Amino acid sequence: MLAITSFSGAFASNSAQGASYSASEFEEAVAMIKKYETLHSSKHWPLIGYGHLVKPGEKYRRGTTLSEKQADALLRQDLKKLVDYYKSYGKDSLLLGVLAYNVGPGRVNKSTVVSLLKQGNRNIQQAFESMCHYKGKVHKRIHARRVEEFKAFFRH
Repeated sequence: MLAITSFSGAFASNSAQGASYSASEFEEAVAMIKKYETLHSSKHWPLIGYGHLVKPGEKYRRGTTLSEKQADALLRQDLKKLVDYYKSYGKDSLLLGVLAYNVGPGRVNKSTVVSLLKQGNRNIQQAFESMCHYKGKVHKRIHARRVEEFKAFFRH
């Protein structure tokens, strides 16, 4: 679930500014998020689309259900914004963006994953995969998601 505002703009990998991922990797990230988030219905409010958290001031109202096309566009905007937010992490920007899409950038920024990366320590797999708790307990599906995300988006 995402906890930042939408971003308007098309996807473009921007390695000159630090982000280091290809269009196909971005597409893989979108597909993986769709797989785990699924398309939310109005009963999931304030989550809409593929897990976008509606905040005060956004145009969406209670009961909003997005079409697959609208949800896809919103997911891409949100993920692009998150990846750009983590562009200073270079090759890890997509990995951190995907994680933040699910748990929020606040939690990612306070995580052992970011702490290790800031220290130059690339041994983050265990810390990354441990971010799989729901209501204080390890959640098997979230853990499977973390394993899949790490395998797909961690670059040595």
